[in-house]
Amino acid sequence: MLNDSAIWKSLRDNRRLSLIAGPCVIENEGLCLEVARSLKGLCSRLGIFFVFKASYDKANRTSAESFRGPGIEEGLRLLAGVRKRVGVPILTDVHTEWEAKAAGEVVDVVQIPAFLCRQTDLITAAVRTGKIVNLKKGQFLSPGEMGQVVAKAQSAGGKKLLLTERGTTFGYNNLVSDMRAIPIMKRLGFPVIFDATHSVQLPGGGGNKSGGQREFAPVLARCAVAAGANGLFIETHPEPDRALSDGPNMIPLAEMPAVMKSLVKIFEAL
Repeated sequence: MLNDSAIWKSLRDNRRLSLIAGPCVIENEGLCLEVARSLKGLCSRLGIFFVFKASYDKANRTSAESFRGPGIEEGLRLLAGVRKRVGVPILTDVHTEWEAKAAGEVVDVVQIPAFLCRQTDLITAAVRTGKIVNLKKGQFLSPGEMGQVVAKAQSAGGKKLLLTERGTTFGYNNLVSDMRAIPIMKRLGFPVIFDATHSVQLPGGGGNKSGGQREFAPVLARCAVAAGANGLFIETHPEPDRALSDGPNMIPLAEMPAVMKSLVKIFEAL
C-alpha cells in the first residue's frame, strides 16, 4: 500500500491519468470488493492511478425514506477492509467535523461534498486530518468562486488538495457542464478532477429521487480529459438499475474497460 506522500505524488503526476471510482454508496462488503478488484486490475493494465470511493452515508438523499448506507462506524470498517484486502487508496465523503476526524483515521482522501463546500469548519476539520482533501465544487458556484474555498483550506494549512467539477445547476432538475471550469480551476494550482457521473444526474428528477442520463457520462468524461482534467471521478456498479443510490447516472461496471481505454487514448494524445 502506498503512503500518503506517494498517493499525493501520483495524483499530481501530469503524465498519468487518475481515476476515483466505485459505487455511490456502500451496499455491502461483497459489492465493494468486487468493484475495487475489477477497477484495480483494469487501471493496472492501462497505467491509470486508481483510488476506490464509496460513501458510508448519503446524507443528502432526495427522500427521507431512501437508503443512506451502513453508517460511519460500519462503513469505515468495511472501507478499511477494502483498503487492506485489495491494496488500494480509499476516498469517502464527510458531513460534519467529527466525521472528518473519524474518517481521517481510516481513509486516504477525505472528500467535502458539493453541497457543503462552503462550510468553513468542515473544510478546516478535513484539512487538519493531514489527509488529501477533495473539494467538490458546489452546483451553485462558478469555477472562479472555488478560489475562496481553496483559500479556506489553505488558511487551515491545506496543501494536498484536489478540486472536482461536477456540473452547475441549470434550471429545474438539470445540470450543465462547462468545460471552461477545468482550466479555470487549474489556475488555483491543484489537480482538477471531473465527476462524470454526477454531472449527468437529474437532481430530484424522479420525484422522490434523482434521475440521470448515464449514456452521456462517457461523452462528458472525454470532453473533460481533452480540456485538461487530471483525472476522472466515476461511480460504477455491476447492475446500476438495481443500485440503492444514483443508479440512473452510474456506468455499468462491464462498460468501464471500454470507457477508460478511450479516455487513456485522449490523455496520451495530449
